[in-house]
This record gives sequence, structure tokens and C-alpha cells, in this order.
Amino acid sequence: MTAAGARHPRHDLDATLTLPVRLSIVAALSRVHKADFRSLRDLVEVSDSALSKQLTVLEDATYVEISKSRSGRQARTWVTLTPDGRAALEGHLAALRAIAELDLPT
Repeated sequence: MTAAGARHPRHDLDATLTLPVRLSIVAALSRVHKADFRSLRDLVEVSDSALSKQLTVLEDATYVEISKSRSGRQARTWVTLTPDGRAALEGHLAALRAIAELDLPT
């Protein structure tokens, strides 16, 4: 417990976003309306299979929506951050800031 019986801010971290790759994905998506799979993969520097696995976890948590489109013969996968995902990111970042700013009792 912290001063005056308050909980330590680590309890406010989002368990889904504690994995650096997932945090990187959600953070990247927070800056755009949507991103295509390939651009997201290259930005986060993971393999196709690793990104696909992490997107499935984020989709199951309702943090991202995945859609597919076709342009001629090319299929493209698009990823969008949901309002739940944005709220989770904001809460997670607030918890990280609170942890970083925590003072030891004197």
C-alpha cells in the first residue's frame, strides 16, 4: 500500500497491454484512423505470425477491429483501434506515469 492506504498504481496496469508488442501495436494505432497489416508489422518489427497472434489477443479483448478489403487481386488487412482499446491505452499510460512519479514515504 502507498501513503494513506492508496493502492499502488501497478494494479491499474492493463494486463493485456503489459506485453511490449501489444502496447506498441495499440500505441501505433492510437495515432491513425486505421493501419494496414504490413505497415503495422514493419513498424512494430515482428513477423507476420507474431503480429497475427497479438492482434487476435487484442481483438478478443475488443481493443482492435480487423477488416479485410480487396484491391484487384491483392487482399489487405486493416486494423483499427476501438474506443475500448483507446481507453485501455490511456489508463495503462496513466498507471505507468503514476508509477514513475511515485515518491517514497519520508
